[in-house]
Amino acid sequence: MKRFTTLAAAFLLLFSSARADEGMWLLHMLQRINEAGMQEAGLRLSAQDIYDINNASLKDAIVRLNGGSCTAEVISSQGLVLTNHHCAYGAIQSFSAPEHDYLTDGFWAKAKDQEMHIEDFFVSFLVRIDDVTERVLSKVNDDMPEGERGAAVAAELDAIQKEYMEANPAYSYDMKTMYYGNEFYVFTYQDYSDVRLVAAPPESVGKYGGDTDNWMWPRHTGDFSMVRIYADADNNPADYSEDNVPFTPKRHLKISMAGVDQDDYTMIMGYPGSTDRFLSSWGVEQAINLYNPSVVECRDLKLKTMKSHMDADKAVRIKYAAKYAQTANYWKYYIGQTKGLKRLEVQAQKQKLEALFNRWVNEDEGRKAEYGEALDLIADYYAETDATVKADVYALEAGLIGSDIALFGLRVGRAGTGMFDADPEKVAAAKAGLQGLADDHFKDYDMDTDRELFVKMLTKYRDDIDPAYWPTQFTVVQNKYKGDFEAYANKIYSKSPLRSAEAFAAFLENPKQKTFEKDLAIAMSMSLLQRYFQGTSPEVQAKFDRGYRLFVRGLRELMPNKAWYPDANSTMRLTYGPVGDYKPADAVHYDFVTTANGILEKKDNSNPEFIVPERLEQLIKARDFGPYADENGELVVCFIHGTDITGGNSGSPVMNADGDLIGLAFDGNWEAMSGDIAFEHQLQRTISVDIRYVMWILDKYAGCTNLIEEMDFVYASDEPADVLAEPQLSEPTDGK
Repeated sequence: MKRFTTLAAAFLLLFSSARADEGMWLLHMLQRINEAGMQEAGLRLSAQDIYDINNASLKDAIVRLNGGSCTAEVISSQGLVLTNHHCAYGAIQSFSAPEHDYLTDGFWAKAKDQEMHIEDFFVSFLVRIDDVTERVLSKVNDDMPEGERGAAVAAELDAIQKEYMEANPAYSYDMKTMYYGNEFYVFTYQDYSDVRLVAAPPESVGKYGGDTDNWMWPRHTGDFSMVRIYADADNNPADYSEDNVPFTPKRHLKISMAGVDQDDYTMIMGYPGSTDRFLSSWGVEQAINLYNPSVVECRDLKLKTMKSHMDADKAVRIKYAAKYAQTANYWKYYIGQTKGLKRLEVQAQKQKLEALFNRWVNEDEGRKAEYGEALDLIADYYAETDATVKADVYALEAGLIGSDIALFGLRVGRAGTGMFDADPEKVAAAKAGLQGLADDHFKDYDMDTDRELFVKMLTKYRDDIDPAYWPTQFTVVQNKYKGDFEAYANKIYSKSPLRSAEAFAAFLENPKQKTFEKDLAIAMSMSLLQRYFQGTSPEVQAKFDRGYRLFVRGLRELMPNKAWYPDANSTMRLTYGPVGDYKPADAVHYDFVTTANGILEKKDNSNPEFIVPERLEQLIKARDFGPYADENGELVVCFIHGTDITGGNSGSPVMNADGDLIGLAFDGNWEAMSGDIAFEHQLQRTISVDIRYVMWILDKYAGCTNLIEEMDFVYASDEPADVLAEPQLSEPTDGK
């Protein structure tokens, strides 16, 4: 438990009624490190029930989406998969158009032949985890220069991966570094690419509250969607085919109808993306003063620009819906993180840990020789990067991802040289690859929107950043276009072959090398990339790598009895903790559940974020909750619990002590936005949608009894009622 240093923090300690449990635990370590503690907290399973490489276990019901963007879980014997609405948002958008707007109206497949294949969407099942630390570390030593060490580690990991691939080419393999280069693991996966959209509520359910409620509690968001995995006749991965059949999983989760109470045991398994729990005090300072504000400033302008076009044109709204949501999510996150880091005085906490580390190191000559340089190296790294960090952020946020044409120009610039090869086969391959890039780029592209983004984002870059850190192409704009990005954009959006799908297709038919080499969009993109990679020199990066590696190794030696978990890195982890309310401030108390009553209390049909469809309102007012109501007759929508998650955990299953599904994780709470850097036991909460609300929407709102019937339900009573026994309302249309 961390020691708090201010009266405000002490107040929060005194008046918070439940503690969250810190830890994103690797599954293969559970039996050795966590099993006893988890069972003491209420778990009624063994570690082997959770992770077993020889028999079906809970891990076999959990999937990674698209290489780690989100998590999902299998919930039927027919390959039905549950995840968040926002995790399938891009897929829903891809099928939407003004004449069939599934984002607004929802999508419900009442039979399997109505399910729609999602392009470029895949799920991965974890097969096993192997520790290869000893083998990798045998190739290096602490006397090596960092560049030499990094090359040796990379070579050995590459050799290991090749061995695994040769032994079983049907699987995919991720080589992962843990604890800042102190441990190494191989994660083996089986990937399935025939995935089809099954169900998605309208945005008024799946995204209820929009940006206003994002990261906030209380919450009333039905953030769920469903897909289905298809396989060949032998249950093996296969490309999309009408002959494929629903996948049969080794394990699927049962649906619990018991609900949650204060202090109930919960656990989450999923793929958290990235945390910085070992971040130094200097890193915290840089985040607060430089990195976070720069991201927020760039994304604020980008969001305002996109929204003005989205509000004016429904077709543009559909095309840019996913891009807007992705941009907004971490725009608000970094605002909240900065506030949390300041309010909870995280930098001071880190300084105390570093002082303890220094005292321990200096008590022993051997430790001084091994670890004495660690914190100095880290401090030097941040001192040397403070001058460039804002420029680095702008090169990415305002430059490479500021407008669509900038990123497209980069991809074309890097892949386009193949069009001019002497080998006709290489030319054909290059053209095919470029056409694929173009198809992906132009399907959600609006020239007017992108043009304004290009001009505004690059103008902001030029105005906010010292000329010493400008991309070289900015000099061309200054000299030939009098510093006017509007004039520069006029040339691109009227002449460049990258300006439209038609212009690019015509260029591919008859590519001219001079046109390619002189293109202003490609020139700007390559210049932005060059500037971005100039950010940190290898010598400075070496200080970061060596400093943190020694610091983390030393901390684990300093506190050998502490159960250390590695930072999140898109590998499967388990976290557990109790359901619990909390008091974020004086005279403020948050209950641990929200109900459907709150949906109507927030209703404002003049605000797109708080629209309540007429049918949903009728069902709530009629209190037609069926078997999905709690013991008080209320329909619980969301609940909070003290588990440790971050981005990538979206869609993760929330399970009870028996491993049955009780909810779906989708967010963290605003008061603990600093949690990726410093976990807050008294404040940190996961926000999850109650599985009974999901089932109620499927059953009562959408009429998807076909999906209800294929799931397995578990009840609190010994004599469960028929989940379909409640009278059904008339068939809904388009989710309204």
